[in-house]
Amino acid sequence: MLDYLKAVVDNMPKGWLGLTTHRLDIYNEKLAKTEFLDEFEKLYEANNSDSSSLNKIPTAYDYIRLGHPLSCLLEWGIAKLNHLNTENVISFSSATVPILSILRKNLFDKKNTQIIYTEDLADFFDAEVVRKVYGYNFNLKKVENTEQLPEFDGSNIFVSQQNEIGSIDLNSGIDFYINLLPNLGSVLAVNGKSNESYISDILHVRRRETIAMTPANSLIALTSLINQSPFEVVDTNVLINHWLVSESIYTITGEIGGLVGSSGLSIQYAIMMGLIHYALDKHKGKAIKFIVPTNCYGGTNDQARRVAACLDHVEVVDLAVDGENDMVQSIDTVLAKLAYEDAVPYIIAEIPTNPRVEVPDLTALKNVLSAERKTANGQIAIDPVFILDQTFCPNVHFLGETDILSNVRAISYTSGSKFPSGGKCTAGYCVANKKGNALMEKIRLHLALCDNKATDLQYEILANQLPSMNQRIQDAYLNTRDFVNFIKQTLPAAKINFVSEELAKQGFTPSVFSIDLPTKGNTDVEKEAYKRALNHKLIGLMISEIPNESKYCVSYGQLKGCYWTIPATSTQGTTKEGDKDYIARVALSANMDLELHKKVFLDFAKTI
Repeated sequence: MLDYLKAVVDNMPKGWLGLTTHRLDIYNEKLAKTEFLDEFEKLYEANNSDSSSLNKIPTAYDYIRLGHPLSCLLEWGIAKLNHLNTENVISFSSATVPILSILRKNLFDKKNTQIIYTEDLADFFDAEVVRKVYGYNFNLKKVENTEQLPEFDGSNIFVSQQNEIGSIDLNSGIDFYINLLPNLGSVLAVNGKSNESYISDILHVRRRETIAMTPANSLIALTSLINQSPFEVVDTNVLINHWLVSESIYTITGEIGGLVGSSGLSIQYAIMMGLIHYALDKHKGKAIKFIVPTNCYGGTNDQARRVAACLDHVEVVDLAVDGENDMVQSIDTVLAKLAYEDAVPYIIAEIPTNPRVEVPDLTALKNVLSAERKTANGQIAIDPVFILDQTFCPNVHFLGETDILSNVRAISYTSGSKFPSGGKCTAGYCVANKKGNALMEKIRLHLALCDNKATDLQYEILANQLPSMNQRIQDAYLNTRDFVNFIKQTLPAAKINFVSEELAKQGFTPSVFSIDLPTKGNTDVEKEAYKRALNHKLIGLMISEIPNESKYCVSYGQLKGCYWTIPATSTQGTTKEGDKDYIARVALSANMDLELHKKVFLDFAKTI
C-alpha cells in the first residue's frame, strides 16, 4: 500500500497540489469524498498509478477548505495502516478544532467529555475560555500513557503530540484519538462503531469553522507516512513573509494590525467568537444578536446559525438586503427593535452583495449605523458593530478616518482564495477601524485558540500575490464591464446585476456579475423551469466551447479564465430555499480571451 501511495504521489496531477477550485460539472456533492476514494480504490486494486488515470477521478470534496485529493489520500493511508474505515480518519489544519468538533456534538447530545493528554495542552488549548465563550463542558486528565485510562461515563478524547505519522494507539478506552502534528495540523481517528455517528458532525465543523490540512502540508505528511519516518517542515522566510503581508494589507485597506487566517470562514469564526467574548465581558447578561442577510454566502449564513445554536444568549436575526429590499432600511428597522430590547447588535453584510452585486447608499448606511437609539427604559442603546465581507471589492477603503465607516465600529474581512491569492490559497484576512480596534484583541485570541492562523506557505503565497491585487482587480473589471455591455446589446431582454458606471468611479470595480436570462411559459412554474434550463445550457456551452478558460466553478478573483456558477446550487447551498438565487453568476479575470467568450455568447443568444 505504501509503495502504491509513493507511485501516486510521484505521478499525481499538478492540480492536486495547486488548485483551490473545482469543476461543478464533474462533481457530485452527495458523493464527494466517497466517490473520489471509490474510484481511487479501483486504481489501487489494479495497481494503476498513471497520471492520466488519476486525473479522471471525480473531485474530492467541494473545495480545498473542506477537503481535497491529498488530504483524502493521507486519511486513506492512515486508515489502511490502522485497519479503520477511511471515513473514520479526518485531517485538520488546526490542532484545536478537532477537539471543539467533538465537544460541540456532545453539547447537543448532553454527553460528558474527558480530554486525556500526556503532554501540556496549555500552549494551544485555553480550557477556561472554551468553557466560558463556546459553552462546552469537559474534564481534563493528564496521564503517563494510554494504559492508565480511568473509567469514564462519556467520550474519551486522547490527544497525542508526535512528529511521526501513521501509528495510532487505539484501545477500547479511547473514543477519539487526535494526533497533533506540529506545523502541519492534526489527524483525528474515530474509534468504534458507536462513535461513527460523530463523523458527519465533525466534517461539518471542518467545513464551516476551519479547513482540512492544506495540500502542501498533506504532501509532507504523506511523504512521512510513505517513508515511515519523522516529517520535516521546510523553513520558509516566515518573518519576512509576515511583514510583507502586513504591509500589503495596510496598503490595500489603510489599516494596521491585520489578522490572517487559514480561510475566510476561519477569520469569520474568530470574529464571531471574539465578539461574543467581548460582549460577555463588556455587556454581561445581555442578549447577543448577529444580524445576517438571508441570501448571503451559504458558509456565512450556516456558520452564524451554528454558533447561535450552541449558545442560549446568541441569536441570528434575518436581514433582507437586495432585490426588492433596501439594506439600509432593513438595518434601520432591525437596529431599532434590538435597541428597544437592549441587545448587543453585530451586523454581517457583503458589499457589494452576492450574487446581485448591489451597493447600498453609503451615506445613508453611515447615518443609520451611527444613529443614537434608546432602549425601552430610555437609556442609550449599545451601538452596532458592522462586520463587512469585502470579498467582492477588497480594494475599496471603508475604514479610514476620512472613509464612510470611520464613525462606526467596523471590521472588514476578505476571503483569501479570491483576489488576495488569485485562487492559489484559501487564507483570508481582517482589519478594524480605529473605533473597532478594541475588538481586535479578542478576535486575535480566538484565531489563535482555534489554531486557525494562516500557514507559513499561505503567508508566502499572499506575500507574492497581494502586491498585484489592486491592478488585477482593475484589469478584470475592465473585461467584465466590456462583457456586460456586450450582453446588454446582444440580449437586451436579459437582466444584468452589476455595478453602475457611477459606482465604478467611486472604486467599486468587481469582476463578477449575475445574469437573469429571459424566459417564457404560461405559468410561473413553467417560466422558472425554462430559465433554470437556460442557465445550464449557457454554462454548458461556455465550458464545452472554451474548455481551457471557461469553468463551471464557484470561485472568483482567479488569475485567468472565466468562472460560471448558479448560486442557488453552489454558494447558497445551505440557504433557505425561498432565499436562493437561480441565476447565472459569472466571474472574469484579467487574463482571458474575451472576444472568444463574446462569440460563444452570441451563438447562445441566437438560439433563444
